[in-house]
Amino acid sequence: MEGRQGVMVEIPKGGLPQAAGNNPLVQLQTKFKEVEGRFREWLSQQSIPVEAAVVTSMSAAQGAVIGAFMGTLTSDVSSQLPPQSNLAPQAMASLNQAQALAVGPFAQARNFAVMTGANAGISCVMKRIRGVEDVQTSMVAAFGSGALFSLVSGMGGSNVAANAVTSGIFFALVQGGIFKLGQKFSQPPTEDVFYAHTRDMLSGLGLQNYEKNFKKGLLTDRTLPLLTDSALRDVKIPPGPRLLILDHIQRDPELMKGRR
Repeated sequence: MEGRQGVMVEIPKGGLPQAAGNNPLVQLQTKFKEVEGRFREWLSQQSIPVEAAVVTSMSAAQGAVIGAFMGTLTSDVSSQLPPQSNLAPQAMASLNQAQALAVGPFAQARNFAVMTGANAGISCVMKRIRGVEDVQTSMVAAFGSGALFSLVSGMGGSNVAANAVTSGIFFALVQGGIFKLGQKFSQPPTEDVFYAHTRDMLSGLGLQNYEKNFKKGLLTDRTLPLLTDSALRDVKIPPGPRLLILDHIQRDPELMKGRR
């Protein structure tokens, strides 16, 4: 293939292999995503009770594993807590909360299973009913999980109902803040819309690390059909990746139309 400045780039017959095509890790990740996609598609076709039960069970199992691990780290803390005699009411309440959290693996597994399962289940039902996943759905699910966590863990002490509501409100506020932050930081920069096809091409070739080179040289999606070896060299892309990129462009009928 001949560039606009007379530079010749020889492409082997049969084309060049994809950079990530023979990578076992990439193949495993792709297979996992396919299985996960089929499972999610199947789950979305089930009734609300079935989907909620499956999602709750899976999240509860994950929470139980996390809780059991944390329980092994905190089980020795309870022995170091001071005795409850002669403590002021406020100090007694704080001590009860600390004791509720400093329990063994099995109790922590139960607590976290309830918390994560309730959060996922309520969120699932809310999304199916409302048809949207927003901050309200997230906060309602967090309130329910926080209240139930307070109940099963014994954090509330003697005033169970009030502390369950307080814990639910606290969980909801934290989750709402996290949701809003996630929305803010998940939005791509404005300039990224000019590199959508470029990003897809580089990811498919396993060359996503060179996206910054395209941006530095202002090689946007509109320039893809016009790319030459010298243009890629100017943005400091090595010879091997240059060959892969030019070969991909030569084989893409949509991009080749742009050269006519």
